[in-house]
Amino acid sequence: MMEYAVICAVAIVVSALTLFSGFGLGTLLMPAFALFFPINVAIGGTAVVHLVNNLFKAALVGKHANIRVVIRFAVPAAIFAALGAFVLSYISEMEPLVSYNVGDRNFEITAVKLVIAALIAIFSLLDLLPKFQELSFDERYVPLGGILSGFFGGLSGLQGALRSAFLIRAGLDKNQFIGTGVVTAVIVDISRLVIYGATFFSKHFATIGGHGESGLIVAGILSAWLGSFIGVRLLEKITIKTLQVIVGGMLLVLSVALGIGVI
Repeated sequence: MMEYAVICAVAIVVSALTLFSGFGLGTLLMPAFALFFPINVAIGGTAVVHLVNNLFKAALVGKHANIRVVIRFAVPAAIFAALGAFVLSYISEMEPLVSYNVGDRNFEITAVKLVIAALIAIFSLLDLLPKFQELSFDERYVPLGGILSGFFGGLSGLQGALRSAFLIRAGLDKNQFIGTGVVTAVIVDISRLVIYGATFFSKHFATIGGHGESGLIVAGILSAWLGSFIGVRLLEKITIKTLQVIVGGMLLVLSVALGIGVI
């Protein structure tokens, strides 16, 4: 029951926070899943919640998506999301780099933990830096944005900041920007989940089903919806700097814990 309490609480809170904290649902929810899953399965489980949540959003705002930009951005993003997912699968199978004991507990530092820890730290710092928040790229770089955000989305689930930086100057109005971002996120999620399912999800399927982890994913989905519902009604859609710094700092602490094998 502790697992359900943690996942549901985190999903509700972070789904509401994403409306104004500057961080995405995947960035904040994946660490909670990592407490109970191997890191690769945590990324995949978060991707399921992310996809279902985005499908819900797409039903509401997808009609505003600019198809031309979606094609230019989402096609390379989908291809490189699959590549990133393959890389995640590959490094997940590597033997631990270092193993050590603290008291009676054994900790392992693995390649996948180091990579994900580094990416969490980097993207957290970028989200906290004012200059990066103002970063944008010319419209001609939209396909490059798809490549970069897709690859890192497939590898770690961290993609929202890059996607926004490349779409913000694509000549879209507010509704088109939101709709295009949601539709491309759905396409990337589907692409990476296909690879996750064919690689480590299939290997961990018996474990996931046997220990009720699939129930955690469903609980995360429902809680994320509830968090969005609460957030829309109680919170203004603005960036609150103090909260953003606190969340960013917590993510940096998490990246250190993950990197040294504590998580």
